[in-house]
Amino acid sequence: MVSHASSSASVEDKPSRGRLLQVLGVGFGLAVIIGNTIGGGIVSTPGKIAAQLPSGWMFISIWLAGGLYALLGSLSISELGTMLPKSGGQYIFARYAFGDYAGFIVGWSDWISTCGATAFISLVIAQYSGVVFSSLAGQTKPVAMAVVIFFAVLQWRGIQWGRSTQNISSLLKALAFGVLIVFCFALGGGGHTASTAAVVEPPRGFALFVAIIISLQAVIYTYDGWTGAIYFSEEVTTPSRNIPRSTLGGVLAVIAIYVLINLATLSVLPISEIAGSDLALGKAASVIFGARGDLIFRSVMIVSMLSAVNACQLMASRVLFAMSRDNLFFAKAAESNPGGTPTFALLLGAIVALLFIATGTVDQVLAVTAFFFVVMYTMSFAAVFLLRRREPDKPRPYRTPGFPWTTGTSLVGSIAFLAGAVASDTQNSIYALIILGVSGPTYLILKRVTRTT
Repeated sequence: MVSHASSSASVEDKPSRGRLLQVLGVGFGLAVIIGNTIGGGIVSTPGKIAAQLPSGWMFISIWLAGGLYALLGSLSISELGTMLPKSGGQYIFARYAFGDYAGFIVGWSDWISTCGATAFISLVIAQYSGVVFSSLAGQTKPVAMAVVIFFAVLQWRGIQWGRSTQNISSLLKALAFGVLIVFCFALGGGGHTASTAAVVEPPRGFALFVAIIISLQAVIYTYDGWTGAIYFSEEVTTPSRNIPRSTLGGVLAVIAIYVLINLATLSVLPISEIAGSDLALGKAASVIFGARGDLIFRSVMIVSMLSAVNACQLMASRVLFAMSRDNLFFAKAAESNPGGTPTFALLLGAIVALLFIATGTVDQVLAVTAFFFVVMYTMSFAAVFLLRRREPDKPRPYRTPGFPWTTGTSLVGSIAFLAGAVASDTQNSIYALIILGVSGPTYLILKRVTRTT
């Protein structure tokens, strides 16, 4: 395990490398959580849940339950974020609590999966753009690459550019969804009441339990991204106050948006038509706006996902920056320019995202790294318990309310979710375990190489 003294010393920044700038506030924290969390999942997940739970109240209850998991988790993450205010996401917590190797596993999986998310979202933007703008049809890969490069160039100028882009794009996202929600409620045809007549009988007994577990997994994946603010902890002004505000406020905002989107969809469509649909919100838009509905929906989604690309690239660069600063990657990636951008880390992340797009491997990468996504949450919640016992006197500007029950609930839920992920996707879980086995020698080689450079 890493002691407090050794951990603190290892993250000292060398003056020659430049530094990150402490210029971010609560507004950016909210923007990065909304931008990173709300993406394509809110479009495809409702159809999967309605297929499992064809009942309006069950359908909405699952979204509230997933939000409760994220809310409880945010309480514990806020304690860690204020206790260890360093940029780099959950890698910081894993390394401090469990040592370099655990940090390496969390950091690399987080970095790769975030680069993969950048590629995936850019591809979806490109596909939707090909429908909205006929001149872009059939140019999916070039357009997706252009999106990645565009945001990388913006961020290269400095964190002020990344911050402004995130704030504006997330605001546009919230407004776009807000307008669509208002139109659904105002012009909806009572789909919610019609659903009681059209819906099949919900499952009962053990089948109902299985349906709830499957639905919760889908919802929790859709909520993933609520930890976005902690990737920038040392760049946040007054982190002891602003990290909890950003995290809790961001989670509550996402819960509100998700629940309203699904209530709005139910107000237009019977749940029997939502069930199995890959684009339930798009179908609702078509009911309201007629032939223009699909174009309006895709335009809203393009605007929505731009903020997610910006957030993912900002976050990925901070993870690699933090790992490099701790000698778990090459020192070059721990350098930042006068504008506070870790330029080499940003460049490497953009290159990896472009490779995923060019080779068409992004789906496989995201499927395998989903295993580690659950591991990260599990380790973070376990770290709260470990550090409370190991370092009870360490300053904690924010302490988790209701500890140990709130953190314990999150930890048990994460372990159960991890078991469910392995059971539901055994093949990719096996691939993930193989990667975990290979990570040991890779870690040792990197440690040796970075010591000599």
